Amino acid sequence: MSAEATNSVTPGPMPGAVSGPVTPTAPRRKARPRIDLRRLGRAALLGPAARGRLPDAISHVVDAHRAHHPDADLEPLRRAYVLAESSHRGQMRKSGEPYITHPLAVTLILAELGAETTTLTASLLHDTVEDTDVTLDQVGEQFGEEVRFLVDGVTKLEKVDYGAAAEPETFRKMLVATGNDVRVMSIKLADRLHNMRTLGVMRPEKQERIAKVTRDVLIPLAERLGVQALKTELEDLVFAILRPEEYEHTRELIVRNAARADDPLAEVADEVRTVLREADIPAEVLIRPRHFVSVHRVSRKRGRLQGSDFGRLLVLVNEDADCYGVLGELHTCMTPVVSEFKDFIAVPKFNLYQSLHTAVAREDGQVVEVLIRTHQMHKVAEAGVVALGNPYAPAPDDPADGERVDPTRPGWLSRLLDWQEAAPDPDHFWSTLREDLAQDREITVFRPAGGTLGLPEGATCVDAAYAQYGEDAHACIGARVNGRLATLSTVLKDGDTVQLLMGQDPVSEPSREWLEHAHTPAARIAIQRWLAAHPAQAEAQRTEGREDRQAEERAAPPRPATAVPSDPDGPAPEQAAARLSGGNVLTDRPGATVRLAGCCTPVRPDEITGFAVRGGAVTVHRAECAAVARMKDGGRAEVGVRWGDATECRVTLVAESFVRPHLLADLTEAMALEGAEIVSATVEPPTQQQVRHTYTVELPDAAHLPALMRAMRNVAGVYDVTRAQPQMQGG
Repeated sequence: MSAEATNSVTPGPMPGAVSGPVTPTAPRRKARPRIDLRRLGRAALLGPAARGRLPDAISHVVDAHRAHHPDADLEPLRRAYVLAESSHRGQMRKSGEPYITHPLAVTLILAELGAETTTLTASLLHDTVEDTDVTLDQVGEQFGEEVRFLVDGVTKLEKVDYGAAAEPETFRKMLVATGNDVRVMSIKLADRLHNMRTLGVMRPEKQERIAKVTRDVLIPLAERLGVQALKTELEDLVFAILRPEEYEHTRELIVRNAARADDPLAEVADEVRTVLREADIPAEVLIRPRHFVSVHRVSRKRGRLQGSDFGRLLVLVNEDADCYGVLGELHTCMTPVVSEFKDFIAVPKFNLYQSLHTAVAREDGQVVEVLIRTHQMHKVAEAGVVALGNPYAPAPDDPADGERVDPTRPGWLSRLLDWQEAAPDPDHFWSTLREDLAQDREITVFRPAGGTLGLPEGATCVDAAYAQYGEDAHACIGARVNGRLATLSTVLKDGDTVQLLMGQDPVSEPSREWLEHAHTPAARIAIQRWLAAHPAQAEAQRTEGREDRQAEERAAPPRPATAVPSDPDGPAPEQAAARLSGGNVLTDRPGATVRLAGCCTPVRPDEITGFAVRGGAVTVHRAECAAVARMKDGGRAEVGVRWGDATECRVTLVAESFVRPHLLADLTEAMALEGAEIVSATVEPPTQQQVRHTYTVELPDAAHLPALMRAMRNVAGVYDVTRAQPQMQGG
């Protein structure tokens, strides 16, 4: 996503690397003077300040902190600095600076974003436990449990204990801590930003490795937490390291544009100020230069850049209603580009971002993008969760007595925390984490009974099932999307209503084919865990699927399965989600898993035979099934099977009917009244006002089958019901 905010602190040149980003010349607020951290570090080495007096070295942190929190208690900062400075004394960074300059710089970044005192205190101490003799217990005793938790959350695991798994396990630990307190990740992001600013002193191969992890993990996390000020600068620094030639080309474009005599953005900004002044809407109109990666993206999208492509206008107002007032004035007095309008105030992004986006066209054809938001929205757009202060502090009138309700625990973080527990090893966690974070857009789907599910863009009904039911989703047999029957492979859209249809079979199992439709790690890991834990059934699925496909290929090509458009009330058109259980079949191989073949679904008193498949399972077919002859011809040995004493059965029935409204609902009701449990259903597209339904059902007794078929035939519109016929060999 293109950045909605420019850098709060413009990165300077990295030693030994490319020059830092150049900001186009445009009217903007006067920047805070660049802080000389080397000088502050040398001052720190003179020793801790006298007790009760703030050390000069953190005066810049204090100034930035007071700008956001004028009444903050500064004593914890003083004590944290004294402990950090004395603990790190004598340690040097690879750049040659005293080590204390690093926690100072990280804390300053957070202070300028508006972090509250507890976060800044932990930031000053964030490396003490990892790199000095200070212990977590000491931190807790001196600064309290919250600071202890934050410091522990960002402390790396030792390579001596974890080896190559140290980095992924450190991130796993950090993410779990973030699930309890998002301030952990705020400190980590600021820590990585300062390290990236000074990465030029590292070997090129180490620069590249750190930049890739930053690109794949930290930048997506900054985006999800809404910390755009950190995200955009991290993007530019990674861009400079991993794609230096494109970075330099983009830098030249920005420098060349900054030297232009005319500035279309400034001209339109003046026009907007005039329009709003005449409308009596108090507003501040600023030019927001695009950061390097944003300019690069626009360049690739549009080719030759115009002056208006190097930035956007930002209009800041006092009230939400003023945002829409500004929008109305701009669209009335200027030429709007309607296709560019987006309302992220009525529907905020999943990372807390709110703003109105629009664009206006100049007479020369240039298009100027405009962002409209309140000052508070702008603060959140820049700093994300950091702007929330301490999200866990109870409100003054809150009687919860310390009960913490986290408003910053978004759906994506909850999903990530759920699946990471199931990741079988560090490598799998690490690769899956990167894949998950690469899905940078989220949709919201609604449940008919109330509530919502947050899912990544591209998610399917399979993903929705596992998001809602966890591993109980193994029993899912279909879905309705917006009241219409849908396959489990259906890709969901933002705002869809999804009803998941669950079977009642205790031995239901996921289909291997679901892996092809699973988009989320939670769904894939759950399915893979089941397949790994049930190798015999998994192998039986693979073999039966191959046999079914071979049988279908030898028969007339079937019509594609879909829902009948006129009837939203019937069962889901999904192929059998649960393979047919062979619990009432005995075999000559004691202990072997028995499965009824899906191609012919034998039922008592059918004559049956069995064949062994890899993994020790036995597949049972009707003796007249075409697959039996083919397997015999291929030299496959038969296994003796016979019906046991149990009377329950599963059978596949085919109903032929005329198309009419509510037909599927009437059919399924008639089947339920006869005691049949529908395991799966397939409905083919109607042809010449006729439609074919295929149901796999479970009956308590095979003797009930004739009555069930009569009840189905008695449904108005149904003219025939038959057993599914075994596939016959082609001539």
